[in-house]
Amino acid sequence: MSGATGEPTPSADVPAMSGDHAQPIIRSVPQMAPAVPPVPPLPSTPAESGETPQDSFVDPASSSVPASPAEPPQYRRGSFAPQTEDAPHTPADPPSRRQQRELNERTSFLQTERPEEPATEGARGALNRMGFKLAPNAAEQSARDDELAVSQHWPGPRTIAVVNGKGGAGKTPTTILLSAVFARYGGAGVLAWDNNQTRGTLGWRTETGAHDRTLLEMIPEAARLLGTGAQSADLAHFVHHQPREKYDVLRSKPIRLAHENRLNPEDVDAIHAVAAKFYRLIIIDSGNDESDPMWLRMIDRADQIVVATTTRDDHAEAGALLLEALEERDERSARLAQRSVVVVSQADPKASAADVEHVVGGYRSLAREVVSIPFDHEMVDGHLRYGALAKRTQRAWLSAASAVARGL
Repeated sequence: MSGATGEPTPSADVPAMSGDHAQPIIRSVPQMAPAVPPVPPLPSTPAESGETPQDSFVDPASSSVPASPAEPPQYRRGSFAPQTEDAPHTPADPPSRRQQRELNERTSFLQTERPEEPATEGARGALNRMGFKLAPNAAEQSARDDELAVSQHWPGPRTIAVVNGKGGAGKTPTTILLSAVFARYGGAGVLAWDNNQTRGTLGWRTETGAHDRTLLEMIPEAARLLGTGAQSADLAHFVHHQPREKYDVLRSKPIRLAHENRLNPEDVDAIHAVAAKFYRLIIIDSGNDESDPMWLRMIDRADQIVVATTTRDDHAEAGALLLEALEERDERSARLAQRSVVVVSQADPKASAADVEHVVGGYRSLAREVVSIPFDHEMVDGHLRYGALAKRTQRAWLSAASAVARGL
């Protein structure tokens, strides 16, 4: 215990001595802390690894995340390096069932491919009628592909202009038969329009409806037909429906003189606006005057042009010159010329295969596609119907319409 002066008392086991032989008083010493077990060596310091302390050292006290036993390994004792891309991350939540379905998309139970029907023509068709199930041959499959091409519907109306600067080159038959093919396979909504200043013959070669009205009677009614109250049935007063072929015809007035039929570009715009409102496909039979404003406006409205020609040299040359002139007119006309389809009809029954190939080959560098049509007596004169043509002629016109459809 301490004395009055606050001095510590001698240790109990060392007697106090005085006098000459007095020894120094041994004072009590503070109790020392227990021995600390040896600490294992730490990893190399930033200085030893060549890094500067400010780049590598992280002070746990200044960290925004307090250190705790549950901290990731990079914040535990003996590891002061910040987390890097190679360091392990805390596992994310397991993906939801929807995410799992998106990652592992299952196969649909529904059939996505179009099933192919068995052959119906030729020897394979005959065998199928006996109980077999054979696929169509190449020719039948090609015809089915063409039918599929002309059966499609496009978003918005499409306009096709049938052209050639020479009369008698086959523009009207081409207009009629393309209209018939598209209507037969693609359904209603096809209009054949006679855009001719000089007595167009489209009305002569198609069936007449219950009236004799033409585009001249439609023009004054265009504003009404474009109004909100107009209906598609109102067009029956002006167009001539073809009951067998399922398309409509808008005639010109061939019994009047050319100057009495004269139309201007605004008239073409009005007719086209009405046609585009009620029809999905407009096929225009044109006149022979390529400088006529009415003809030029038709080109401005066209989405594709079809050059009709026969195997006669003058007809073929006139069509080629027209394409070259369109390439020089403007950029849009040039694209129409480059994407055009040429239909070469064999007008002369005595024309040889070499004669046909001479014209077809000459157009291959000028147009996108060239299709040849064999001679057929049904195309020579009178009313023209697709169903009356020979089978091989029908097949050729289907190919021509398919070539047109691929450009729309």
